Amino acid sequence: MKKSVAAEKPTAGRIGPDSPAVSPRRPRVGRMDRALQILDHLYETNEPAGGYAIAKATGLPLSTAYLVVDELVGQDLLTRRADGTVWLGPRLYHYGLAYSRSLDFLGEARRAMNDLCREVGETVQVCGRDHDQVVVLAMADGPGHYRVKSDAGTRVPIALSASGPLLIGHLPEGDRLAVLNRSAGVGPLVDRAMAVKALSDLAPHALEARMSIDVGQNDFRVATIASPIRDADGACVATLAIVLPEQKALSNRDFYVRAARTATEAVEGRLGWRSR
Repeated sequence: MKKSVAAEKPTAGRIGPDSPAVSPRRPRVGRMDRALQILDHLYETNEPAGGYAIAKATGLPLSTAYLVVDELVGQDLLTRRADGTVWLGPRLYHYGLAYSRSLDFLGEARRAMNDLCREVGETVQVCGRDHDQVVVLAMADGPGHYRVKSDAGTRVPIALSASGPLLIGHLPEGDRLAVLNRSAGVGPLVDRAMAVKALSDLAPHALEARMSIDVGQNDFRVATIASPIRDADGACVATLAIVLPEQKALSNRDFYVRAARTATEAVEGRLGWRSR
């Protein structure tokens, strides 16, 4: 009996003579992934955007971007503004409040921040790490005329912040270098490789010394004196940072360093983290 011509044609994608046809599949991107892409984009840019701009930035098909945006607006995860752009919605705010209440250390850090602000009479920030950036989690303005431009939510590359070395000081050297190499790319570092290595080597020593100082390096005539809040394993989960005029920091350095250290040690003690 003769075989049909069609039966003798090779089948595309066969692995073996008896294997069924296999064609490569592209990984599916679920609706949740698309929603997170959009939310992450708005969070990272920190500004409202329209559907077209979101699609272009995230790489989503235009129709998909509009569809997901509409769904997020309908769930109050995004809010639509009068000009047609969208921004983070009130439901996210409520989620954030619930999450914040679950973080005991943040409440204690805020209390220490306010106490330290009154003690030193200067602006004090609670700073944390988000990937390669330092994020201002909370801020208390000092009583004087000097005002800091940054506010809660402000982000600074780890390589360009006094809090940066403290927040990565507990990491292995390879991880520190990886973070700093990514972070330093946006900063005005003359010899990037040498500067990254030097900062990586400094980080664990700064963490152990419970002090990191930046005097006029990134902001003209502005100094930052930061101290770490360390958890039970010794990892830096946040910092308290005093931001003040450069001249005041230079003339009374020991006072500010001692005050910042005492404040962070008190937070660790109240949370049961301080056993060192």
